[in-house]
Amino acid sequence: MFAQRHAKGGLKGLPHEDLAADMYEATQDICGAAGMGAYEVSNHAKTGAESRHNLIYWQSGDWIGIGPGAHGRLTLDGTRIATEAHRSPRLWLEAVGMHGQGELPRQALTGAEQADEYLLMGLRLSEGIDLDRHKRMGGQIRPEAISGLTDLGMLRHEGGQLAATASGRMVLNAVIRELGS
Repeated sequence: MFAQRHAKGGLKGLPHEDLAADMYEATQDICGAAGMGAYEVSNHAKTGAESRHNLIYWQSGDWIGIGPGAHGRLTLDGTRIATEAHRSPRLWLEAVGMHGQGELPRQALTGAEQADEYLLMGLRLSEGIDLDRHKRMGGQIRPEAISGLTDLGMLRHEGGQLAATASGRMVLNAVIRELGS
């Protein structure tokens, strides 16, 4: 949605990429100097004060989405389920009135879909992902992609963990695209 609005010229006044990168680096420096490390791409906290709520998303935990447009992920009887509610408040309210809830039909996620979500969300964290967990979910990452991005300084690969470096976090979407291709 953001990308579509931007492509149509609907988000005027946003900084150019170079300025945005400079602002991001300044944020890292300022927060780091204040003792609030970047535990996630866009979140900083003192050790032990990280958002437990958001960590659920990034670590592939279960959460319930409530209200118009809400999304959720639940594990029911060993199956990972994606939930989604009507986006329109009017349609959501109508569905709640008729059915007692505004949720659209649930969808079981395949192992590959779960692995993709784990990679996408988990690499946002400074700790990264556990490659064995990713593989058990059904994920596959080409070893040459990992070694190439590691050689470029975009990734750290240590003891079964794969994490984006500070440089890799600046271009995380491109890093994830390379790992997924």
